[in-house]
Amino acid sequence: MRFRELFTNFYSSASVIGENCLIENSYIGPYTSVGRNSKIVNSSIEYSVILEGAQIIDVERLEESLIGRNAKVTKNRERRFIRLSLGDYSEVSI
Repeated sequence: MRFRELFTNFYSSASVIGENCLIENSYIGPYTSVGRNSKIVNSSIEYSVILEGAQIIDVERLEESLIGRNAKVTKNRERRFIRLSLGDYSEVSI
């Protein structure tokens, strides 16, 4: 099985999705690459590179981003603040 789909999803013809990904109720827009074993749930992604094993969950819109291996991006529904863990030479725009 190349990847697993649940519910309604939309994929642009200019996107690449790796093997063994779970894509659920999400939009994968143009010029987006999703690495193998990744999980995208209730999210919208465009112009981005999502590396192997990453998880994007409940993210309304992610654009022009690079998400590293086994990284996890989720929406914080409980609190009204942002929590970040950034490595050396990282850059974030909020």
